[in-house]
Amino acid sequence: MPDYKVNFKELKSRVGVTDVAYALGYRLDRKAGVGRYIELVLGDGREKRDTLIVSHPNDRASQTFFRRNGSKGDVLTLIRENLDAFLVSGKDEWQKVAKVMARFANMPEPEYSDDHEYVKSVRAASVFDASRYETRPVNPDKIPSLFSGRGLSDETVRRFAPFISLIRDKRNGSFDGYNIGFPYTDTGGQVKGYEIRGYGGYKSKAAGTDSSSAAWVADFSGGNPEAVRSVFFCESAFDAMAFHQMNRSRLHPDVALVSLGGTFSDNQIVGTMNRFPNAKAFDCFDNDISGRIYGLRMIGLLEGFPMRISKAEDGLQVEAGDKTFTVNPGKPLASQLAVHLPVRYRTGQWLPPKAFKDWNDCLLNKPVAPVLAPCKEERDRNLAERRKGGLKM
Repeated sequence: MPDYKVNFKELKSRVGVTDVAYALGYRLDRKAGVGRYIELVLGDGREKRDTLIVSHPNDRASQTFFRRNGSKGDVLTLIRENLDAFLVSGKDEWQKVAKVMARFANMPEPEYSDDHEYVKSVRAASVFDASRYETRPVNPDKIPSLFSGRGLSDETVRRFAPFISLIRDKRNGSFDGYNIGFPYTDTGGQVKGYEIRGYGGYKSKAAGTDSSSAAWVADFSGGNPEAVRSVFFCESAFDAMAFHQMNRSRLHPDVALVSLGGTFSDNQIVGTMNRFPNAKAFDCFDNDISGRIYGLRMIGLLEGFPMRISKAEDGLQVEAGDKTFTVNPGKPLASQLAVHLPVRYRTGQWLPPKAFKDWNDCLLNKPVAPVLAPCKEERDRNLAERRKGGLKM
């Protein structure tokens, strides 16, 4: 693969907010008018899950977006907010963003081994400035309704309150309110950013959040991390809270719950587990292909054997050392790997029920819409129609 230096400015001249938004399922709302600004909506006419107001619709390089709740950004922001929708891997969030941009621009994915220009291009954006944000604790007597909208009880919120903040971006002139902030901490407990959630489905991360080596960690050991025996990894803080609410009676009091914020970095996993030397890591990721890939990568990291993972027709193909084999993502991963590799079972799985995408959807009782297989008569009819539509001589 030809190597080239990552140049986000050049990529943004080729890929605009509209390109990524349309790929994510947004559509143009013509009723809102088409001019200097356009509105892109996600959802049907009865339920708009999100609305983006996009500037300079005909100039990709200049396109930015904002929401009426005050959040705003460029195409990189939109990709970061929706990284879990793109099946990409990388050492950190910015590597994944660069890969997504390259795909949209029809350019080769960048190599990173000696890519110093890449490192320089993202370093400035990767420094978290705590002075930019005003934070305050959650008032246990005045809990934001955003939590109940997610099915989370007041008791659960109070239990997690030491690991949650209300956060306001002082540089955001359009929105002067507070969102929910889940602080990302490193192995020393220092805050390195925030996973942010707000009303209307808003989700983001504080500027410069370290998603490479820091994560949201709720440690219930009371300052005794050696007492923790189980660490539960989820893709969002809401998923982790939902998991705990639904399974609290089955959990030991001294547990830790972790959110990776929809991304997966090797250092996030290894760094978190270094905090809890006596604990076993549990895969509580989403019930989709990305979630199963995360689970496999976690096993490989903590069991000590590097692996390459790719999609195959009959599952996920794993390359580890000189072995190549396929695993069924619908079955327990560690036992399948143990057939080929010396697994010590340092990890486990505690997945959402199969009818649900993630633990928060499970708490809300929002199952994934079933895909109904066509009956025999319908299959025969479809086959006949395809044959009729074939090339005629």
